[in-house]
Amino acid sequence: MYPSRPFQEDRPDVLNAFIDAHPLGVLIVQNPQGPEAYHLPFIRAASGALQAHVSRSNPVWRSACGHENVLAIFHGPDGYISPNWYPGKQQHHRQVPTWNYQAVHARGKLSVKEDEAWLRELLTRLTQKHEATQQQPWQISDAPQEYIGAMLKAIVGIEIEVSELTGIMKLGQNKSAADLNGAAEGLIASGELAIGEAMLAAKRSE
Repeated sequence: MYPSRPFQEDRPDVLNAFIDAHPLGVLIVQNPQGPEAYHLPFIRAASGALQAHVSRSNPVWRSACGHENVLAIFHGPDGYISPNWYPGKQQHHRQVPTWNYQAVHARGKLSVKEDEAWLRELLTRLTQKHEATQQQPWQISDAPQEYIGAMLKAIVGIEIEVSELTGIMKLGQNKSAADLNGAAEGLIASGELAIGEAMLAAKRSE
């Protein structure tokens, strides 16, 4: 990640909240054959470690175990910005297209967890988090215990002890208030609500 200063975010509370809100991460592991990418839903432990699970047939837990430096990437909303959305363009024409986005990178050492109690606790927390918005949240106890037992034997847990957390929130911070608002409104009008609203929220929080 190129840490362009206007967009750099290094506050741990902001970065952790971002991961909580965008939990589907891309785990990057360097194997002898080259880099491999795995898309996994993560959840943060109380310690700050990132936890997930994979199928036993997934090779990542064998190849990455003990790696001192794996990378997990978490993406937020993004969107293309046309120069025509900047009011300043009408005055001096010194604007070019760009792309605004949000992302957090977490680096650390990966370890494997095969203990059934650890896995059950992980799945319970994942379920409680992602079922919270449902009218009738599903629980692990809703399924037959022998079925859950078989599922637990078919997965492996992974945990990343985070050693470095960095973020980039490219939300037009280098633009004037008028140009930022114009770009945000252009995004919203084109259907990219999430990134447009993120830009406006970031401006309000300054």
